[in-house]
Amino acid sequence: MKKKRILVYIAFMFIMIALGASDSMRGIFSGIFESHFYLNKSQVSFIVTVSYIGNLVFILLGSRMADKYDKKKVCIGIMLLWALALLIYIFTDNYYCLLVGMFVSMGTSTLMNTMINILSPTFFGAGAGMIVNTLFFTQGIGTSGNQSITGRFATGYGSFRLVNIILLVLGTLGVAILMLVKFPKDERENTGETTENDTIKKKVTKTIVTNKAFIIFVLIFGFYFIAEHGVMNWWLMYCNESLGLDKAASATYLSLFWGGMTVGRLLLSPFVLKLGVGKSIRIFGGIGTVLYVAGVFFGAPTLFMVSLSGLFISIIYPTLVLMINDYFEYDIIASATGYIISAATVFDIAFNAVFGKIIDTVGFSKSIMIFPVSMAVFYILFMVLSGMNKEKSN
Repeated sequence: MKKKRILVYIAFMFIMIALGASDSMRGIFSGIFESHFYLNKSQVSFIVTVSYIGNLVFILLGSRMADKYDKKKVCIGIMLLWALALLIYIFTDNYYCLLVGMFVSMGTSTLMNTMINILSPTFFGAGAGMIVNTLFFTQGIGTSGNQSITGRFATGYGSFRLVNIILLVLGTLGVAILMLVKFPKDERENTGETTENDTIKKKVTKTIVTNKAFIIFVLIFGFYFIAEHGVMNWWLMYCNESLGLDKAASATYLSLFWGGMTVGRLLLSPFVLKLGVGKSIRIFGGIGTVLYVAGVFFGAPTLFMVSLSGLFISIIYPTLVLMINDYFEYDIIASATGYIISAATVFDIAFNAVFGKIIDTVGFSKSIMIFPVSMAVFYILFMVLSGMNKEKSN
């Protein structure tokens, strides 16, 4: 059993590093995509939009498949699709092929992250919480490491191909190890029986969406996604084109932000345990919001504040997910979380669908102000939610 856990952990670690680095490719290479394919900002924005549509589609469909079929086969299938997307990047040189690759690679990456969260208790039992944190730490290493190294030295589309070859090797290693491991059998799989949850699905959906906390959670996550993912996808280009920083400096600011996000989840997790969910977001989220808003608003002289904000806002997403437990009944928590995250993903899709056009219309320096505004709205809405009477159902 101990050997199995070690093998699973190593497999998940390779996969998470590869997925983390893969997720950061849009922001790193957006400028290169723009020049290589002669794109305008709206077309660059559409690359990001398509990737978030992939997230939504794969999460909605893939989660159902994971409940219905053998989870090991599902995981391997997800990674094979991810590898196929990387092969598209490597062997094609076409904008539309790039869009297809982004749709598949980002969607499968998000789904595989979810699968690893689901499977960790199966393999690691009571230690799953700690294991998941360390795995997300390794994913953060992949993200920030790729931003720092590749963002500094990438020179053209050839660099994009080279990085994807390296990531393909890492992902293949993870899958090869995973194939050696026997997954625990889930007795609920392939029974063909209609479960109670299937029967009352419509009632559960109504219970969730009519809870007055539902829409506020969707808005909180949605505005937070715009602020956090905006840095990942647009910060490098903004620093280069609007602020006039060179590639090395831009990549450093971006990697420091994501490095802080990575380290913060380990360093601050004991405080979250001690302070509790709501108080932790009020304190650390409040500090991070102030740093983020001020850092973006005042431009080049305060960019370091945006980087520093990553350390404090690192706990926001996982802690917000935990907070959902306080507002919905235990037996519908998984469904409520899925509905909230899926609905909030629409914010990412809609935002990136129009952001490039906004840049083309009013310029980067004005467009970027959407980020601090979104972060401020997130925190205000969070305080509104905190002030509500916590209730398990309507």
